[in-house]
Amino acid sequence: MKNVTGARCTLCGHVTEALPGTTVCPECGGILDIEYDYDYIRSKLTKYDLMDREEPGMWRYMEFLPVEGIGNRPRLRVGGSPLYRASGLEKKLGLKTLYIKDDGLNPTASLKDRASAMAVVKAEEAGKTTIACSSTGNAASSLAGNAACAGLSTYIFVPSRAPKGKVAQLLMFGATVVLVEGSYEDTFRISAEAIDRWGWYNRNAAINPYLMEGKKTVSLEIAEQLGFKMPDYVAVSVGDGCTVAGVWKGFKDLYEAGFIDRLPRIISVQAEGCCPINTAAAAHTMNWVPQEENTLADSIAVGVPRNPVKALRAIEESHGVTVNVSDEEILDAMRILGREAGVFAEPAGAAGTAGLVKALDTGLIEKDASVVSIVTGNGLKDVSNAIRAAGEPLSIAPDMDKLLEAFEKKGIKP
Repeated sequence: MKNVTGARCTLCGHVTEALPGTTVCPECGGILDIEYDYDYIRSKLTKYDLMDREEPGMWRYMEFLPVEGIGNRPRLRVGGSPLYRASGLEKKLGLKTLYIKDDGLNPTASLKDRASAMAVVKAEEAGKTTIACSSTGNAASSLAGNAACAGLSTYIFVPSRAPKGKVAQLLMFGATVVLVEGSYEDTFRISAEAIDRWGWYNRNAAINPYLMEGKKTVSLEIAEQLGFKMPDYVAVSVGDGCTVAGVWKGFKDLYEAGFIDRLPRIISVQAEGCCPINTAAAAHTMNWVPQEENTLADSIAVGVPRNPVKALRAIEESHGVTVNVSDEEILDAMRILGREAGVFAEPAGAAGTAGLVKALDTGLIEKDASVVSIVTGNGLKDVSNAIRAAGEPLSIAPDMDKLLEAFEKKGIKP
């Protein structure tokens, strides 16, 4: 990979060769960060060349990715999700400029497809035919779908609390699914033991440095869709820390390569019932403390984050804003995204917008700012909480008097 110079440890700084099976630092066991030769990238690609490309998905950014190629196996089309100008929501919130990046329209309905598509390619480069991971749901279903398309087998470990919609996806994609009666930490631990025992390719984003490189393509897309004019803020929900770190890495790579002339600030959003990364960031320390996993937003219910260093550095380097939101605020955000922007988000997917609303209300960000809020997952992932947010439909006998009665009861005036 001529565009990659190596993999640097986030803890001790040791640089190792970026091989397909590279995971943690061989010196201290720390998490690695893939580094690039930006002069080489500039010599091969300009932003104008990029805008002329016809490839619609994440692989249009090959010069910014740690792969030689994507081979001849069939692939799901990952990336290329829409960026909407949310003018109705702008007016409702009193915000000057707001865009919604709807990554719930990826093949398995979440941003995690970007990481899993990368995992499949790197597994192939490493000569592996089986991939495994632990997940609160979305990473699991994205891995199962992307691996199935490429003809690879998967073993998936998820907490038993995972929504049925996500478990159904896993089973439909042919994964071997293991429901773990415990927390996400318990799930991660048993998956790690199984991966070591059977030598499967490790898709766990907190361990595998290539997965964040897939996730960062959401930022490359946002930049291109905005004509490489950066917003003031980017709001993103945070669980394990991998996604927010990837979002920041994408913008940093573009900046270092000269594709953008400034960097946005991160709005890091966690649930009030599970916010170890934001708690540490607000205290300006890297010493985070484990927390309970008390939130309906299962995708960000991570009390023991596995990628806190990169996440905390992303918040610090971007001069970011941390916002913790209640479950009710998340449900409110699901409603306003649907009713004002036509975007159907699962709880974790709406958390970024919930954080944006709260940041505006509390004066953490200014009303004349430009913001992109990333919706990380589709509402069909968690229908029970979608109904909880939207409310039950009217139910009547097939009689006009009953319809009129129901309308009057609800205060509906056609």
